[in-house]
Amino acid sequence: MPLAAATREELKSLYNALNDRVLEPGDPVYVAQVNQGSTDAVAEIATEIDWQDGGGVCLFTGQRGTGKSTELKRLKQQLESAGAVVFYTDLSEYLLLTKEVEISDFLVSIAGAMSEQVLQRYQASPGNIGYWDRFKAFLNSKVELKEFTLKLEVVDIKASLKADPDFKRKVQEAARGYVAQLIQEAHGFLAECVDFVRKQEGQADLKVVLLVDSVERIRGVGSEAMAVYESVRNLFFGHAESLRIPMLHVVYTIPPYLSVLAAGAGTLMGGAVARRLVSTHIFKDRCREGDPEGLAILRKVVTTRYPAWERIFSREALEKLGMSSGGDLREFFRLVRLCLPAVRDDAQLPLDTEAVKPAENAARNEMLPIPAEHLTWLQRITKTHETCLEKDADLPTLAHFLDNRLVLNYRNGSDWYDVHPLLREVVDNHAPTGA
Repeated sequence: MPLAAATREELKSLYNALNDRVLEPGDPVYVAQVNQGSTDAVAEIATEIDWQDGGGVCLFTGQRGTGKSTELKRLKQQLESAGAVVFYTDLSEYLLLTKEVEISDFLVSIAGAMSEQVLQRYQASPGNIGYWDRFKAFLNSKVELKEFTLKLEVVDIKASLKADPDFKRKVQEAARGYVAQLIQEAHGFLAECVDFVRKQEGQADLKVVLLVDSVERIRGVGSEAMAVYESVRNLFFGHAESLRIPMLHVVYTIPPYLSVLAAGAGTLMGGAVARRLVSTHIFKDRCREGDPEGLAILRKVVTTRYPAWERIFSREALEKLGMSSGGDLREFFRLVRLCLPAVRDDAQLPLDTEAVKPAENAARNEMLPIPAEHLTWLQRITKTHETCLEKDADLPTLAHFLDNRLVLNYRNGSDWYDVHPLLREVVDNHAPTGA
């Protein structure tokens, strides 16, 4: 029979219940098992900060959709419960993430974000002057490009760094002759912020923490891709020491490819180790056999958000979507939601495994076509369960695989990789040239 009004409301409710969003601590739909298994990255980082004296760096990574922002919110709560003052900033609000990044605009963005956070919390700034005004004065005192310094008088530096590639480039060029001084100025301001916060809170040894989110979203596009990735390597490897800020504890989210791009960079930041979030282990170790434990976690996630889901999906259909998602929570939600607008009749419910195939096909087609040389590389990944990066010039391709989830990262005791389940048939059937 035609779709009843009540059924349509049910479908709508499930659709909205699985909307992808950052969860605040205490949200009733948060499922701890998703990112708290044999290891808990948040608990480890919180402990490390508690043990650090005088400031330090922690690194946090994972593919898009693994819940980094949600876990950073949980980290913030844990640190605050331990007595720290914690500031959170989304770097995408301050920095253009598709262009080359240099230590100058990176530190400027962090100092500017910290300045705004302190002002918002205490309605005052260290020395009664915010960082953006200090940075403008610094450039005006150092830069000899008259047309640029005139522009600085009227421009919104924060907005321009985020949205104006030409302005970002000019800031980088202007700062190159004064990198050491700019780093010193930014470090000095951030240290002033820590001292200011401690005085406001009346606690001389207070831990002050800055969580820097969205750094992992820096990615190259088109012909500029390799230059952007090289700039990320130079930032975290060549300028690693400058990312350690005296007195301040900083947590940086980093791209998942950075461990390949700049292996050992963490050791230059005081021994920082990248804690990584991975896809839910819905497959047993390094194989394609389903793992009942991982599938149970995905069912629990849906049940927590919409307990009556079995009126809409059979268990087999939901688990099929779970397997097709590769355990990536954001992809899982998307596949489930893709099925719902196509329901036209109450008699279709609950949806079976055949009914979810159109959604799987739609998701697969978004990842196609794939160049033959990329398919050959993906075949190597399926056989070895490693990234199989052979040379630096191929890094943009690997970053593309990870950013767009053509390749997913798992952890069953140790980390391993496999192609997205919806691409397996395409990859397996590919015949490399000369084979």
